[in-house]
Amino acid sequence: MTEFTKPALAGTAELCLPPHLRKPRLRRSEASEYLALAHGLSFKVSTLAKLIVTGGGPAVQYCNRSPLYPREELDRWAAEKIGPLCGSSSEREVTP
Repeated sequence: MTEFTKPALAGTAELCLPPHLRKPRLRRSEASEYLALAHGLSFKVSTLAKLIVTGGGPAVQYCNRSPLYPREELDRWAAEKIGPLCGSSSEREVTP
């Protein structure tokens, strides 16, 4: 079992993240990896880059020219993308 797939301790809900993903702000490639590990969402680095230009992506902060994704914003955005639990497809709220 690798460091990336190591499960959390039994009885805890804490995610075991690799050290490079524990920073408060992540670069774009790290943000893509974080979304996959923490939320099961597969967004390529190029997709995140496009969403900065077109809108609709997670909020970013800039350090000079480098976009940095706060982990809290990635979590908020992922929860928004996933949506609430539904008992059936007729309960699904579809947003335009």
